[in-house]
Amino acid sequence: MSDGTTTGQDEGTEHVDLLVIGAGSGNTLPHPDHHERRILVADDAPWFGGTCLNVGCIPTKMLVHVADLLRDARDGERLGLRDVTGRVDWRAVRDRVFGRIDEISTSGEEYRRSGEPNIGLVRETVRFVDPRTVRSASGRTIEADRIVVAVGSRPRALPGAPFGAFDGRVHSTDTIMRIDELPRRIAIIGGGVSACEFAAMFSGFGVEVTQLVRSSLLRGYDTELTDRFTAVARDEWDVRTGVSDPEVTAHGDVLRVRAGDETVDVDLVLVAAGRVPNTDRLGSREIGLDHHDDGRLVVDAYQRVLAGGEVVPGLFALGDVDSPHQLKHVANEEARIVRQNLFADDADLVANTLAPVPHAVFTHPQIAVFGRTLDAARAEGLDAFEVVHEYGWTAWGWALEDTTSFVKLVVERGSGALVGAHIMGPDAAILVQPLVTAASLGHSVRGLARAQYWPHPAASEVVENALLRAEEEL
Repeated sequence: MSDGTTTGQDEGTEHVDLLVIGAGSGNTLPHPDHHERRILVADDAPWFGGTCLNVGCIPTKMLVHVADLLRDARDGERLGLRDVTGRVDWRAVRDRVFGRIDEISTSGEEYRRSGEPNIGLVRETVRFVDPRTVRSASGRTIEADRIVVAVGSRPRALPGAPFGAFDGRVHSTDTIMRIDELPRRIAIIGGGVSACEFAAMFSGFGVEVTQLVRSSLLRGYDTELTDRFTAVARDEWDVRTGVSDPEVTAHGDVLRVRAGDETVDVDLVLVAAGRVPNTDRLGSREIGLDHHDDGRLVVDAYQRVLAGGEVVPGLFALGDVDSPHQLKHVANEEARIVRQNLFADDADLVANTLAPVPHAVFTHPQIAVFGRTLDAARAEGLDAFEVVHEYGWTAWGWALEDTTSFVKLVVERGSGALVGAHIMGPDAAILVQPLVTAASLGHSVRGLARAQYWPHPAASEVVENALLRAEEEL
């Protein structure tokens, strides 16, 4: 058959060696070594290639970069720059981003549809009939020896602010980046990573931003980091905390967001209140697969899906549908694990043990973290301490006139093990990496700073000095 399938014993049932449900990181699983296997990739998203490529990591960071340039241009006056306009052509910015992304998405779909004779594409929703069989929305029944669930997640909807309401003026993170014109005013509902990134981005573009948050910004991160970030954010946009159950109504051209006693009038609303795994669209509960309380599939260390606490033979999962991290680099690592284990004997299975997991938040200022906070480390019984080093204590910090950025390390006293790092400031996502390397390889902080050169004057000196302070504490 042209899509690489064969008809099974039951009339109308197609049989394949491998079915991958989801075309994000799951789309990387077919490999040249599989050329003799019949494979189908099923995906029902409006765009091909997954969240990160189309509506997540990549387009947001391309827009964030431009917003950062605009902000730097405006802020340059305090460094002596004059007559910097910082005007933006939004459509040119948007079209540069999606002109590149859409081409990648379209060509990727076309290649997957016809690029390899043993691989076919099913561009519709599929639901489980049993752990080895799915049925598509058009009625195709597909039976597979192995199935990989990589259906990802989607933006969480709120009852009082339905996506697409009021002539499309209530947006999700999937739709907000393709608007034709920048609004003068926008309300952003949510306090997590995506909400903070979009708040900083739109603020950088000169939009009046009001961020409505139930509890605190970046809840669950280090308390000092969230406090410092909130203070900086409030200097740039309107942050209102303690806001719950928001409701949006239209008053002519104005959208009014009400939550308790709080009201704000805006032109557009962005709901960025987290994400939910797409298992409810898959029929995974109906066939008895195990789920976490938030809807994610339960997998073992080898990315095999469980039912009743037992491994379901031939069924794997990866990405947002099973991981608590909702990060592309985690999904990619899980895909590498699944690829190795798909056709392996039990004795050759590879466990997913890579840790720790770094998180980068491309807001303003940038944030990067991994591991435990001091409170979490002590709650686990570790004799831990923390040290803080300010960007402003380094020569590069002087160049930036930086008074808010810092590096914090959490260290176990006895071993000197680095159990957490929390950075807020320019290039945080880069600066965290040598610390991730040290923690991943089990290096003590003892001697780590002096075992290598650190370019002077460079931003990395703030990490060097934080390590030296930790060593002094030991």
